[in-house]
Amino acid sequence: MNRKGLVITGIGTDVGKTVVSAIVVQALGMDYWKPVQAGDLDNSDTKKVRKLTQDIDCLPERYQLTTPASPHHAANLDKLTISLNDFSIPSGNRPLLIEGAGGVLVPLNNQGLVFADLIEHWKLPVIVVSRHYLGSINHTLLTLEGLKSRKITVAGIVFVGDENSATESIILLKTGVRFIARIPIVDEVSPEFIQEQAQRIAPTLKVFFS
Repeated sequence: MNRKGLVITGIGTDVGKTVVSAIVVQALGMDYWKPVQAGDLDNSDTKKVRKLTQDIDCLPERYQLTTPASPHHAANLDKLTISLNDFSIPSGNRPLLIEGAGGVLVPLNNQGLVFADLIEHWKLPVIVVSRHYLGSINHTLLTLEGLKSRKITVAGIVFVGDENSATESIILLKTGVRFIARIPIVDEVSPEFIQEQAQRIAPTLKVFFS
């Protein structure tokens, strides 16, 4: 179906994709879907988003894998085989935000399927989440170059952490990608923090995705 939506991916694990996803769905009134959860099922990303947001529908995962590992390995341990045909976009009346697992080239099975293949399959624009650390410039540029090589539309980039003008300016100059927002790192991510950030960046997001 031609459901409007966005995909949120990151330059790696633990860069803030879930927090950014919660902020974006709250700002735009979207439904949330994380198709593959690997490990931490008692405190999954879907459960986190549900707790952090208000009036947001969180759809059930397509796969809940028991081991916190690359999805291809976690699926093997659970004696499952993930395939591209498993990931049709669920129906619904509101736009859908899809959160990825890890980065764009995270493997989903032993036959070469990676998360970028799903993005191509869905034909949805992507927001890339980049967190500042030593080496993040390289990881960010590689992610954006990989998406560009597949002709996947990059809607923009969100930086996580304090402003780092040297890092941010070279990424934006090199890629021409649109800057959407910078999300601060806080000691505790609360529903109040999500609401505050959603209200702050909603005008920018609505211009891009109206």
